[in-house]
Amino acid sequence: MFSFSSSLRFGALLIAGFAAVFYMNPPLLRTIGLRAFSMATEVYKSGTVSAAYVTCPNETVAKDIARGLVERKLAACVNIIPQITSIYEWKGKIEEDSEILLMIKTRSSKVPAVTEYVRSVHPYEVCEVISVPIEQGNAPYLSWVTDTVPE
Repeated sequence: MFSFSSSLRFGALLIAGFAAVFYMNPPLLRTIGLRAFSMATEVYKSGTVSAAYVTCPNETVAKDIARGLVERKLAACVNIIPQITSIYEWKGKIEEDSEILLMIKTRSSKVPAVTEYVRSVHPYEVCEVISVPIEQGNAPYLSWVTDTVPE
């Protein structure tokens, strides 16, 4: 069983150990300090970034569209989500298809340009391009999106 004085000694050794690690590794201390400052000071304006969704018939089309969006700086990131099933009505019939879903992160102001690009390269007669504004999230990530996609 530990006594109060041995608990104090253990605590002092623990603090001294952390101090030594930080003293001997200034980049680590700087990184921790910058991260704490960044998290405390970054502010995100609700709705500035959107997530847009596009369904594709196969992986080749999905990758081509995703790459084109990122290369054109219309999106910071596109997630390709495989193996979804879509059930919908088309021309009076109920259809069921396997598709690939793209989740596109972009500035809300770029959604019309994203839509225009997708429509110009997508093989569907009527392709899905829908978006929702992001109300909240990790401010550093959302800042990265706006830094990556120019106004």
